Amino acid sequence: MTDKTQVVVLGGGYAGVMAADRLTQRDDLAVTLVNPRGTFVERIRLHQLVAGTDDAVVEYRDVLAEDVRLAVDSAARIDVTGRRVELASGGALAYDYLVYAVGSGSAEPDLPGAAERAYPIAGLEQAERLRAALDGFAGSARVTVIGAGPSGIETAAELAEAGRAVTLVCGSVLGPYLHARGRRAVARRLARLGVEVLAGPGATATAVTRDAVLLADGRELASDVTVRTVGFSVPDLARRSGLSTDDAGRVLTDETLTSVDDPRIVAAGDAAAPSGVPFRMSCQAAGPLGCHAADTVLHRVAGTEPEPVALGFFGQCLSLGRRAGVFQVSHRDDAATAWYVGGPAGGRLKEYICASIVKQLRDEARRPGSHRWAGDRTRTERLRARRDDVAAASGQAR
Repeated sequence: MTDKTQVVVLGGGYAGVMAADRLTQRDDLAVTLVNPRGTFVERIRLHQLVAGTDDAVVEYRDVLAEDVRLAVDSAARIDVTGRRVELASGGALAYDYLVYAVGSGSAEPDLPGAAERAYPIAGLEQAERLRAALDGFAGSARVTVIGAGPSGIETAAELAEAGRAVTLVCGSVLGPYLHARGRRAVARRLARLGVEVLAGPGATATAVTRDAVLLADGRELASDVTVRTVGFSVPDLARRSGLSTDDAGRVLTDETLTSVDDPRIVAAGDAAAPSGVPFRMSCQAAGPLGCHAADTVLHRVAGTEPEPVALGFFGQCLSLGRRAGVFQVSHRDDAATAWYVGGPAGGRLKEYICASIVKQLRDEARRPGSHRWAGDRTRTERLRARRDDVAAASGQAR
């Protein structure tokens, strides 16, 4: 037996690793990270794995503090009352505090035929299957990418640069989160790469067949390989374990990231919904949220009051092949501005950011507590306005 406080971190992505590393500030904590695979996945490079320009993995020993124990396993259930995590292997881990950082993955498609005939790429194994499928076709294979979010745009660009014939099915608009100026820059680069971009009325996929994608306006696109990048979901572990979640399965927390059900459970990253108003699913949010979750645990262990989360965004970056990119500057509340960096400079900036994220994990592992991030002072005001709107609507309903 040990007299150390036991902290279990579920999930070894950006948020989970950052949380586990930061917790090692105290030597009276025993930190265990549970993850189903033994390598860290650079999720923001999975489109590169598909195209063969990166393997998108890093050894955990390169980003985890030495004092963190890695358990290669999956959580089957959280016994909240007994403070135990029941593992898929049949074992169990007792905890004094739990950091819930299970991340997100591809949502179950509601598009007919997509589950059987379209390849998602939200996870390592999914990206590997897509790469194998592409390897089975000659370079002339027709590839259709459904979804014009970051994953869809980056995958389309990467494959086109590799010589594939790519059609990007956007639905209503290319990159809806982009400012119009940034969107035009992305469209120009995709055009140079030869990507056929379908957007506007009727450009929504309605079904996927063995060799085609059907659109709302009746068009039928020939497609040897179809890629689905639409929709992300959170594992249902929290809901199955009796914790309160939002409709997407994220753990409902207060502004310190503490579960509304249990002060010993703290959520981070894509799996957290503070005040029911989650941050955008992204590695940009995951790292700071992992840090904040760890800080909340550290405050509780020390008997001090945790602080509310303060996280500001600075932009969104897209790689458009290996030689160009777009960095869309945003306000702290994540709303796009008219400013962007494009072309080769945008590509270099995106690569710098990708590399710096792994460096941030390494630095936190070696100097726990060192990571800093930008705040957003407007969140409190927005939450107050939201509560006022809800209260007003409730009064009208009565």
